[in-house]
Amino acid sequence: MTPQQRAERSAQAMWAGDHASKWLGASLDAVGPGTAVMSMSVATHHLNGQQICHGGYIFTLADSAFAFACNSYNTKVVAQHNTISYLSPAQEGERLTATAQEVSRAGRSGLYDVTVTGADGRQVALFRGASRQIKGQHFEDEA
Repeated sequence: MTPQQRAERSAQAMWAGDHASKWLGASLDAVGPGTAVMSMSVATHHLNGQQICHGGYIFTLADSAFAFACNSYNTKVVAQHNTISYLSPAQEGERLTATAQEVSRAGRSGLYDVTVTGADGRQVALFRGASRQIKGQHFEDEA
């Protein structure tokens, strides 16, 4: 099994039970070893009192992309801690894209950066997630 196939099978297994990302309205657009891309359209129910996308939804999109990136090796991984910086507001109807990229992976720990961009390509938020491997696999791996 290639690393790309392993990442795709891991993502399929995770997506099957990922009710939070589905409820958010997110889609898993791409996955690879240590990477993932997810997107969502900002709907009325995502808006806060300022009539812009609530930061919690942006965080959730970034956190979901982080989860698929760090779980792409068929080892179960959870978040250890995360931070986010909001750079520009997201508007109703806008499609947001979260692109996760592995920075470091050693032993049971990993570090991932996620950039959330708006439809026009501007940076909406920067997220950094630290991961920790736990026991288990997403599927029975032959190799």
